[in-house]
Amino acid sequence: MQQSKNDVWVGLFVLLGAAALVFLALQSANLLSLNWKSGYNVTARFDNIGGLKPKAAVRSAGVVVGRVQSIGFNDETFQANVHLELDKQYKFPKDSSLKILTSGLLGDQYIGIEAGADEANLAEGDTITSTQSAVVLENLIGQFLYNKAEEGGSTGGSGGKK
Repeated sequence: MQQSKNDVWVGLFVLLGAAALVFLALQSANLLSLNWKSGYNVTARFDNIGGLKPKAAVRSAGVVVGRVQSIGFNDETFQANVHLELDKQYKFPKDSSLKILTSGLLGDQYIGIEAGADEANLAEGDTITSTQSAVVLENLIGQFLYNKAEEGGSTGGSGGKK
């Protein structure tokens, strides 16, 4: 009887440990967000969102102030509509600007908010059009190579000596 009781407690402890590991894995991958605070939803229009994903962080001064709820495509303006949920406790002026940034060199992408100076604050359903698209690494490399090729072609075949 005593052996059976110990087996139940050990099994329960192992299950709790496994559940904690799954919770931490989902939380660190931004696949699970436990947020009981309500917020307000705004929409931002970007020309290129790069690798931005739903549930990505929205940060201001390095502090997470919201999350990306969903991403869609507007076939009239040919832009990406990014729906954000900002925490109710954070108020931003209506003329705030957004840009898509990357954590580190090859890290996850997130949205950075730079507060404006307008007296009126963003409210539920507002649309932000002052945005800066994501920097796509492939485009930067292509532009660099193109510029280097132009420099090489404009030397006039001097044999590389200056």
